[in-house]
Amino acid sequence: MITNHNKQLINELLALPDAPVILKEINAILEEERTRRNTFYNNISEFEKAEFINGEIIIHSPVKKEHNDVTGSLYQLLNTYVKKKKLGYVGYEKIMISLSRNDYEPDICFFQNEKAQTFKKGQSLFPAPDLVIEVLSTKTAGNDRGIKFSDYQAHQIREYWIIDPDKEILEQYRLNDQNEYELILKARKGMLDCVPVNGFKIEIEAVFDEDKNLEELLRILNL
Repeated sequence: MITNHNKQLINELLALPDAPVILKEINAILEEERTRRNTFYNNISEFEKAEFINGEIIIHSPVKKEHNDVTGSLYQLLNTYVKKKKLGYVGYEKIMISLSRNDYEPDICFFQNEKAQTFKKGQSLFPAPDLVIEVLSTKTAGNDRGIKFSDYQAHQIREYWIIDPDKEILEQYRLNDQNEYELILKARKGMLDCVPVNGFKIEIEAVFDEDKNLEELLRILNL
């Protein structure tokens, strides 16, 4: 669904007298980009964490310990709950989601059963998830808050979480009635309620604190 912002951009373009010329140039650029994207698919190694963003190949550096700790702790809670309740599929680190123009490897993502049940062995490209979680680092923060935020919103990914492992803050965004992300919470403590993962509620501290994480894990196992 086209957002109000995109409708405005389209109307501004169509108001230009040379709109057909501009559109032709855009199509030529996008066609060249599609060729580079196919090359990216053929050349990328499963040992690399890489993304294709607006025609550019982005190779990610190794993560810091705090990034890995947060990602692992949250994945453990989410994946355990999803498997226990049989709600779908949780991707971690190198699951590549292929959107209309770009390809991303989110830190964590979740697909409800409707999508997950179509997945096959050997599959390497996946559709837009229902939940995406990105853990910030110095080099990725710009994209996580910029192009990815806009792209996830445009593809109606229902929730997007951005986690700062240094400040130990979690931001939760959810699509509103206008199909635009609305900030639901930004906090270090308190209860987190995830709509796409039915019934998944955790203490935010469990994402950052090892003891709290274990407590939440045991609670989930006993549900």
